[in-house]
Formats: sequence, structure tokens, C-alpha cells
Amino acid sequence: MISRDRLRNPLARARNWGSAKSGTEHFIWQRVTAVALALLTPWLVWLLLTLIPADYATVRATLASPIHGVLMICFITSLFWHARMGLQVVIDDYVPRHGPNVALQLAVLFACTLGAVASIVAIGRLVLTA
Repeated sequence: MISRDRLRNPLARARNWGSAKSGTEHFIWQRVTAVALALLTPWLVWLLLTLIPADYATVRATLASPIHGVLMICFITSLFWHARMGLQVVIDDYVPRHGPNVALQLAVLFACTLGAVASIVAIGRLVLTA
């Protein structure tokens, strides 16, 4: 018995899948976060290197300054957003079944959101309580 799907044109099969409608937007945002990380990473490396010999009070006072707090929040936001988008592409490419794909996508979304929120709250507490 011949399956009805085997007789269909490949274009007709592809049309049934629909369109993601976000491929270009995803591509652009991944590049934007990559540029943000490329600009913020040298600042973070410089900051960490300058804080190596410092004591706890100096590190806390340095990180509590508004400029460093804002830059750190920008770095953390870009980092987790970029990681989420990159893992999304890897999961889409290498997990063929729909159920595990959706479960992994949700796990990555929750993990990245939780990591970003926890980091931003920690930075906010540091900046606001110093």
C-alpha cells in the first residue's frame, strides 16, 4: 500500500509545515547580542583584572557604582539572551521529534530567564544597598 504523503509534491508537504516567520528577526537579534557582548567583554575583563588585588569592600564599592552596575546588567542581559537564541538553534537543528524539542526549548527558556533575573537582582541589591 502506497502512502498518500509519498505521492505529494515536496512543495506541498513544506507548505503544510507553515512558516516560522521569525528567521530573519532571530538572525538579526543574535548578531546584535553578539556585538553587544563583543563590546562589553573587554570592559568586564579589564574590571576583573583591576579587582584581583582588591579587598571585599573595594570590590563591592566598585561594582556598586552606577556605571559598572548598568554595564553589568547590559552584559548579563545580552549574555543570557544570546545563549538562549544559540541553544534554540542547536535544539531545532538536532532534536527532530516535536515533543522533546518543545520540552528542551521550554527548559532553556526557563533556565536562561531564571539565570538572568537572579543575576540582575543580585546586581541590583549590590548597587542599591551600597
